[in-house]
Amino acid sequence: MSAEEHCREYRDVLRRALTHALDFYERLDLTSVCATTDRSRLRKRLAKPLPIKGNPSGEVIDELVADVSDGLSRSAGGRFFGWVIGGSVPAAVAADWLTTCWDQNAALYSCSPAGAVVEEVCGDWLKQLFGLPENAGFALVTGCQMAHVACLAAARHALLISRGWDVEKKGLAGSRPIRIVTGTHSHGSLERAARLLGLGAEHIVTLPTDASNRLAGDVLTAALSSQPDEPTIVVMQAGDINTGAFDPFEELIPSARRVGAWVHVDGAFGLWAAASPQYRHLLHGVSLADSWSADGHKWLNVPYDSGFAFVAKPESLKGAMSHRADYLTHDAEARDQIDWTPEWSRRCRGMATYAAIRQLGRNGIAGLVERTCRFAADLVARIGALPCAEVLCQPSLNQGLIRFLNPGHDASQEDHDRFTNEVIQRVCESGEAFFTGTTWRGKRCMRVSVCNWMTDEDDVDRSVEAVKASVGRGV
Repeated sequence: MSAEEHCREYRDVLRRALTHALDFYERLDLTSVCATTDRSRLRKRLAKPLPIKGNPSGEVIDELVADVSDGLSRSAGGRFFGWVIGGSVPAAVAADWLTTCWDQNAALYSCSPAGAVVEEVCGDWLKQLFGLPENAGFALVTGCQMAHVACLAAARHALLISRGWDVEKKGLAGSRPIRIVTGTHSHGSLERAARLLGLGAEHIVTLPTDASNRLAGDVLTAALSSQPDEPTIVVMQAGDINTGAFDPFEELIPSARRVGAWVHVDGAFGLWAAASPQYRHLLHGVSLADSWSADGHKWLNVPYDSGFAFVAKPESLKGAMSHRADYLTHDAEARDQIDWTPEWSRRCRGMATYAAIRQLGRNGIAGLVERTCRFAADLVARIGALPCAEVLCQPSLNQGLIRFLNPGHDASQEDHDRFTNEVIQRVCESGEAFFTGTTWRGKRCMRVSVCNWMTDEDDVDRSVEAVKASVGRGV
């Protein structure tokens, strides 16, 4: 094929993709929030015989859209309140498309000078938004899971090198075990990071939290004092996944520092509160930590996958990640991303982050945080006022918990749990809204999580009505 023919094929298939994408967005508010098909139907459509001959690219895209459309959740829209999943602002979507077209390997400055500089700028902007140390090292990764891996690898490096052990050269065999201390609210990605890094899930010490779901100072001090010489990582929470609670950083971090512990903050969505004048007080003292993690595909509303890792002492992150090889072209002055990130071959995910921050600006990000927090509070208050509903956690940020009480006579806790699950299922089956459940302090609840830039008052009204209808159906 000639260059002209190549261009013609790209033009045709990308126009088709644009048409399908616009149709998706135009119908986002009119179709079910939940997927409306099942696994067997999807497999029947998609599990075609392995093709011997190729198919025209436009035909491939048209068939793909037809085959998967009813198997997609509308998490991009304003009535998706499950887990903590944001949408994508238009500039980020467009930049992500272009990132795919440009197809740059963002491992080295020499691979893509523009990609490297964009990532450098993103790191600077994000540190300003989060109120983190100006000279902190950073990495743009796939999500908070790999941000934890990067930060805990830096912690492992620093704690063991200070005790005369080079873990990057010698490995963990023969080194002192590292203890990880955290509260009962810690996210499962922390355990996975510990496993991936060879630190071991059994070395995670889980401490009880107080009535507000926060790690208490006296509890942490007692745990650290029991083994003051043991290499320790303390993981604190900025935004608990169920309640949105924040650990008291101003009180806890100095206690950890006194015994030489490394402090890591899981700020998957909560770190974004720093961008808001209304909510940044929740993060007082967080800049005293040693490392921080956050997601971009939550409150910044960029496409998956996007996460951010920050380490106060850049040499610890670089010591854990950096690699040199004769065949690579390293730049003496520019930032080579391979020195800071767990991945080698990687896309220029900085492009979408850069575009989103440019579109929203500091004020727009603050407004997005404050608006969605207001909607979360409205949802919880209005749903909580419905018959049989009980508010277990009023949002302090954008996460809330509601339980539905079985109206039957002498209903048990198990009956309430079952009824709560039934209400959630009915709402989702209605297609009007999407919520997920969780078990909190032994009770089954419906989680309310709002972080999508598209959510508005009409979405709140429709969602409340959907829950009201589902509760009204009784048992």
